[in-house]
Amino acid sequence: MTKKQMSRGKFDRLQKLSNDNGIIAALAIDQRGSMKRIMRAAAEKAGKTYSLDMVYEFKELVAQELTKYASGLLIDEELGFKGMKSMDKSAGLILSYEKTGYDADEEGRFPELLPNESMQRLVDKGADAAKVLIYYNPDDKPEINDVKHAFVERLGYEALAADLPLFVELVSYTDAIPDQKSREYAIAKPELVLNGMKEFSKAKYNIDVIKAEIPVNWDFVEGYAKDGVDPAYSQDEVAKIFDGMNSEIDRPFIYLSAGVPAETFRDELIFAGKSGNQYNGILGGRATWLNGVEVYAQGGREALIEWLDTVGKQNVEELNAILNRYAKPWYSWYGGLDNIDVYDQKL
Repeated sequence: MTKKQMSRGKFDRLQKLSNDNGIIAALAIDQRGSMKRIMRAAAEKAGKTYSLDMVYEFKELVAQELTKYASGLLIDEELGFKGMKSMDKSAGLILSYEKTGYDADEEGRFPELLPNESMQRLVDKGADAAKVLIYYNPDDKPEINDVKHAFVERLGYEALAADLPLFVELVSYTDAIPDQKSREYAIAKPELVLNGMKEFSKAKYNIDVIKAEIPVNWDFVEGYAKDGVDPAYSQDEVAKIFDGMNSEIDRPFIYLSAGVPAETFRDELIFAGKSGNQYNGILGGRATWLNGVEVYAQGGREALIEWLDTVGKQNVEELNAILNRYAKPWYSWYGGLDNIDVYDQKL
């Protein structure tokens, strides 16, 4: 087997973001607009006056307590600057590089980078990887996807120059089915997710890790759907989707929790693993810490710390146990550690 080349910086940083088994068992709390909305709603429910300081402190405490059990942390500097300082230094750091959201008045959901950042600036701030979110519909107008393809190509080359791993988060959509919680969208989702991953697996993008959606809507899986819900797929069909990804994707990929409850995320990961899906870890977000928002709004700093050290810790450790049983090392896509030729970057 021909050895795969990788720069020293990228290799060391991917290892920093992984656990002892080479699995990316990372925590995500880079939400910005949605984080403000969630915190505001929780504060109002608790009869408290919302302030942005609540978001700062919440991210600080989640990072401080839960990175003790995670291999990495994905966070934004805008609202998570305190969390960057409070996180356990044994965990790797992934920083968001894109502006939050998209212009709803413009067709295409185009990505936009933070205007005062660069890959090198992220490196200087201690980042072990940069993350960029791309809303992507493989069946969108060619002129829309051409812009997104060029955008990611530029990102890939900037990451190469900075010797920094690039994580690209792909979020599927189609304007033809605006209700993403519908059965109709559930039927369309596997093809949207897989075709997006196939596109960005191409070598020309220089993506190191794809942050992927679970390719089905778990609310419509036979045996997991609620009573009265007409399933969109049988368990055999879901197993084939998971297993088929291995021959379609040519890049390390990890799953995002997409706001589902902790139990649902665990079910998804276990099912994927039992189906032979060769995923390489997770960036687990709201599935690990969401219920802590109301705890914090009600009881403040000390109540949240207690919740994080018990329920939050349990959420993370249960996911870690699943990953260590079913996930594959990120370097398995390269044929193993011995098949990677690590070279020193020279610019």
